[in-house]
Amino acid sequence: MKVVKFGGSSLASGKQLEKVFQIVMSDPERKVVVVSAPGKRNPEDIKVTDLLITCAEKSLANSNPVEEINTVLARYQDIAEELSLPGEIIADIEDDLFARLNGDKDKPDRYIDRLKAAGEDNNAKLVAAFFRKREVEAYYVDPKEAGLVVSPEPGNAQALPEAYERLFALRNQPGILIFPGFFGYSEEGEVFTFSRSGSDITGSILANALKADLYENFTDVDAVYSVNPYIVEKPKEIKELTYREMRELSYAGFSVLHDEALVPAFRAGIPVHVKNTNNPSAPGTRIVAERENTNGPAIGIASDKGFCSIYVSKYLMNREVGFGRKLLGILEDFGLSYEHTPSGIDDISVILRENQFDGEMEKEILQRIKTELHADEVKLVHGLSLIMVVGEGMRRNVGTMARASKALAKAKVNIEMINQGSSEVSMMFGVKSVDEKRAVRAIYEEFFTAVTV
Repeated sequence: MKVVKFGGSSLASGKQLEKVFQIVMSDPERKVVVVSAPGKRNPEDIKVTDLLITCAEKSLANSNPVEEINTVLARYQDIAEELSLPGEIIADIEDDLFARLNGDKDKPDRYIDRLKAAGEDNNAKLVAAFFRKREVEAYYVDPKEAGLVVSPEPGNAQALPEAYERLFALRNQPGILIFPGFFGYSEEGEVFTFSRSGSDITGSILANALKADLYENFTDVDAVYSVNPYIVEKPKEIKELTYREMRELSYAGFSVLHDEALVPAFRAGIPVHVKNTNNPSAPGTRIVAERENTNGPAIGIASDKGFCSIYVSKYLMNREVGFGRKLLGILEDFGLSYEHTPSGIDDISVILRENQFDGEMEKEILQRIKTELHADEVKLVHGLSLIMVVGEGMRRNVGTMARASKALAKAKVNIEMINQGSSEVSMMFGVKSVDEKRAVRAIYEEFFTAVTV
């Protein structure tokens, strides 16, 4: 059995759904189909999920989101008309949207989740109707009835252990099952969504629960590339990489697959195959537990902007028991999460996403660190990008860090910080955001110009 997930671009129009149908029907092993909400039809388009979020926010602000609701309905209407589906499908979608829109607003985060989830939920019903019109036995699966129980965390739900046991019963259902991605239900029956792009997570959960042989993730690119193709023209495709490598790359900026999506598949040892809906004959990229290391130390380079660094210096810091705990405790008091903590004997830097706090909070944090920890120096540096060089081969190659640093020096890129985990699968460089693209190109030139991956 295969679980197959299609992203928003694969479901953005009736023409795209025709491709999805052909892909699913070409392999009888594809029994469970996970769908996203309709995505962009062109670069100027707006995703249905974004429209629904705007609807929720306007409604909470006591503003009538009639324009956005009509746009959402028009998107489904266009798809239904392209596929010659009966009009009652759109009537049902309209009833569902207005029921959610007019629902309880006492808990705004939960209200937004209920509206966000409408994109996938209604699209799954539409896709199932399309398959049936083609005389295929296909059924929409309600995540609540199927048993996808999740933690009550708006926008960050986690599947509960019992969900896997309940979902296993889907193996016994006949036909092709169309399952909406991105959300589940709490034990109390309320809708909660996974983090954004969470349909990948749903697919992985189902692959684990159903003990699938393979989890296929269809998107709009032929493969996972060794670097962002918007930064490096025609980068090398990656034929195979490990769960750990993909997790690191996804975290650091690769948008092909949600970084949390690999966890359920990894735990069950299920291979993941990334393929292109628009070019299904392309080999794609396989994500596996182990691979042959024939490509050199690095498999990919990822980068992301929007970071800042809180630098703290104090003489004999390494002798002070609990210093790190106290520092992170101050950040916890402000509800901040951190990404990395590179350190020396007398200094430490904490890397955070800078969209977590404003100028006023920044002043309070720096003042507390200065006074409570008696630090010699405290400063905050904005406008950083993190560049991650990833590869299992680093464990067996000497001088990888030196090669990367030399490439950055040659490109005249100043390194703000360096961090390498104990796993030796990745190394991170912090640079000014204005230098990000130049830095990525320099590292790519060093590791991939004459290498096949």
